Amino acid sequence: MKNLPLIFLLCFTLLPLPLFAQQRVMVMEIKNEIDPRMTRYVKLALEHATETKADIVIIEMDTYGGVLTDAKDIVDNIMAFKKPVWVFINSDAASAGALISIACDSIYMSPAASIGAATVVDGNGAKAPDKYQSYMRSIMRATAEENHRDPKIAEGMVDEDVVIEGIKKEGQIITFSTTEALEHGYCEAKAESIAEILKRNKIDHYQLDLFQLSTTDRVVAFFLNPFISGLLILVIIAGIYFEMQAPGIGFAGAAALVALILYLVPYYLNGLAENWEILAFLIGLALIGAEVFIIPGFGVAGIAGIVLTIGSLVLIMINNKAFDFEFVRMHDVLLALAAAIGGMLGGTILLFAGGARLANTRFYKRVALTDTQDRSQGYTSGFASESLKGRTGIAHTVLRPSGKVMIDNELHDAYTRGEYIEKGEAIEVVDSETTSLRVKRISA
Repeated sequence: MKNLPLIFLLCFTLLPLPLFAQQRVMVMEIKNEIDPRMTRYVKLALEHATETKADIVIIEMDTYGGVLTDAKDIVDNIMAFKKPVWVFINSDAASAGALISIACDSIYMSPAASIGAATVVDGNGAKAPDKYQSYMRSIMRATAEENHRDPKIAEGMVDEDVVIEGIKKEGQIITFSTTEALEHGYCEAKAESIAEILKRNKIDHYQLDLFQLSTTDRVVAFFLNPFISGLLILVIIAGIYFEMQAPGIGFAGAAALVALILYLVPYYLNGLAENWEILAFLIGLALIGAEVFIIPGFGVAGIAGIVLTIGSLVLIMINNKAFDFEFVRMHDVLLALAAAIGGMLGGTILLFAGGARLANTRFYKRVALTDTQDRSQGYTSGFASESLKGRTGIAHTVLRPSGKVMIDNELHDAYTRGEYIEKGEAIEVVDSETTSLRVKRISA
């Protein structure tokens, strides 16, 4: 009897544990098109579930599908996740949505939901070539087998030629209602809500965590919009132009640099912009710069620079794998091309139409150095104490048409009347009444 108080103490201590023990349930939503933004969202959500030690992850699904390669990436992430992943199809799980649902450990559907119709289509909604269908069939079959579902039914959601007795005739694509999915093992139970799903699984004490992107990640997703990408390209082109017009202005160059960062970083974080694509873009800009500032005329370097610049901007926006466009929709290619060319054309039109007006605006005068140092205000330039007109020397640098010349072992700024003079050639001073000497080549 003397141990009775200890027994009561142990019972009082241990009894509440099962009553108050909570399971952590993280919920994420797939309610938009399956694309690189959704791939990143799912990846971040599963990382959050790992960090918070979630016991169960529930996906609330309502999508008509999207990009096949992104769907495959999402499936790989779900299959690699160590804890149970359930899906609640609240309306539709079509095409890529059906594939993602089959990858989950358990499928629950609302009364009016549907799953299936996984035939691969192009950007116009037409059936894609058989190589895409074959790839989708193999993924659907393998994913269904992994989660102990009938792989033949999964194939029938893609291929109209598959025949399944009592389920599917030739020429049809499987799309199951909730009742049909329950009957054929593609749904665990009908449910009205996530709370009902948890109750069915005897989970009464739980902590619900609805995953949301951070502010930074929402900003990243915003800048993945092709229209926004086009506007950023416009700012990049305009900023570079105005920076070249007024070196040292700072603002235009800074605007171009910020726009370039906002363009590249979101695509890089989403795995779209590969290192070689960014390098190609920078090489393209360098070639254009070389054509403008170094190489006379406009030729191969300029054309190559434009092609590289536009080409890399387009490639950055689409999910190609080292020039493998097998599963890239033509719609996405055309959208990226329109954004890149539209941004560059828009920037060019802006320069011609508004460039002159911009220099006279109050905002431009506030951020740019537009003051002049007139002689009437007491400003003077430093001229040589003696005239150098008629003196001879050599070109210390290439004059195209300006550069440096050496006269009597002294360097001077110089320019020509438009001709190009190579380094080391003999020159003669034609005029020395300004801070730069006007020179000409001395014929041999």
